[in-house]
Amino acid sequence: MHRRVAAIASAAVLLAGSAVLAEVRAAPAPAGNRAAGVGSEQPPEYEASCRTAVQGSRVTAYCHNPFPGTDRIRLHVECETWWDIDSDSAPVEVGPTDYAELTGRCWKDVRAAWITHQPARDSSGT
Repeated sequence: MHRRVAAIASAAVLLAGSAVLAEVRAAPAPAGNRAAGVGSEQPPEYEASCRTAVQGSRVTAYCHNPFPGTDRIRLHVECETWWDIDSDSAPVEVGPTDYAELTGRCWKDVRAAWITHQPARDSSGT
């Protein structure tokens, strides 16, 4: 009987861990944190295509900008435990056909990671 209970408990923990990992990897930006494209189905024509990968306590974002406009991106990492400090990267400008890689981390577990986009202003200030 104890073996059956232990096997069921182990399976439940394993499934819950897989669900949490999938949720962290696919976590959308929290409401109000997306700088561009709010309510639109298509991203604006400057917004770089980004994907995030979480490995343990480290997050890496890979972004490529196929558009003629420059995108200013930031990586945001939210940590699981209350004492672990959440972080936001410095803004990085990704020009047309450019590629950027941003990294962040937590001391322990990552709860969520997302990228925000903002159009970069040209040098004339307009």
